[in-house]
Amino acid sequence: MPAALFSCVPTEAKAFLQFLRLDDPEGDYGSAWSPASPGAITRWRAKLTPLDRLLWAWLCGVWADWPSALIVVKPETVIAWHRKGFHLVWTWKVRHGQPGRPSVPKDVRELIRLMSRANPTWGAPWIHGELLKLGMNIGETSVSKYMDGHRRPPSQTWRTFLENHVKNLVSVDFFTVPTLRFQLLYVFLVLAHDRRRILHFGVTAPPSAEWTDQQLREAFPWDTAPRYLLRDRDRIFGADFSKQVQDMAIQEVLSAPRSPWQRAYVERVIGTIRRECLDHVIILNEASLHRHVKSFVKYYHESRTHLSLGKDSPESRAVQPPELGRIVAIPQVGGLHHRYERRAA
Repeated sequence: MPAALFSCVPTEAKAFLQFLRLDDPEGDYGSAWSPASPGAITRWRAKLTPLDRLLWAWLCGVWADWPSALIVVKPETVIAWHRKGFHLVWTWKVRHGQPGRPSVPKDVRELIRLMSRANPTWGAPWIHGELLKLGMNIGETSVSKYMDGHRRPPSQTWRTFLENHVKNLVSVDFFTVPTLRFQLLYVFLVLAHDRRRILHFGVTAPPSAEWTDQQLREAFPWDTAPRYLLRDRDRIFGADFSKQVQDMAIQEVLSAPRSPWQRAYVERVIGTIRRECLDHVIILNEASLHRHVKSFVKYYHESRTHLSLGKDSPESRAVQPPELGRIVAIPQVGGLHHRYERRAA
């Protein structure tokens, strides 16, 4: 390159041209020099015109960051290579080195989660102790890993809460039955929630406060009174009834107005008595109604199976194996229902 032209090139462009050996008047383009062996220089020649030199000089002026293109390896590339190498080394060690902690079988993991959900107050040490009693050799840290996390403070389920209180809870209610002469008779019902047992019932014409109080005393003699009594807000339960309940140390629980679903147990029993007995007979008088209800209550307790009791009756029935003999039908509730048993021939 002529000296006059080379003096007009910017400093950065001069360095670039010197790197490419474009300032060599003999046109040596692309000399490669190695610092390890200074004497070994490999050259290859190219014929450059003054226009080519001006193009390269202009390119160096507009591209200020051209030295970065000459750096083959950047610091980020070296860091990425190191991380990849670290990953490959430890992958190889895991696959070919000594085995680590044994994996937990799937059924054990599911059992840990099941215990955690069913017992929200249990921690990892408690569940770990139960697993040890079941002959499962597993670490406590593994139990903590597979437990279901509780976002809120542990709390029992509604089912558990109700089952803990159901033995101390009864419901009372009235329902009406028309007679042959189009009169209304009242049936007073007391239901225990634990085994859906009908503790007491009474039949009368329009009831008085004294009669209702007497029925309550007959339903809970001596020290058999429950802790809670659930009823609706019917006016038939007057102030005298509430006072009698309070005197018996029973806590009265009132359902919301027009909310029979809050007393679902007793409402369902009333519906059962209607559908399975009273809807199929004509009531003559008070004694007739008492006889029919008494007959159905006996069948209800001793023979009728309930879905909520696992297809058992309130007074549990034993399973009779085929060896006991043939099956016989026993009419109940005047033949409306039957009980089936095995009898020896």
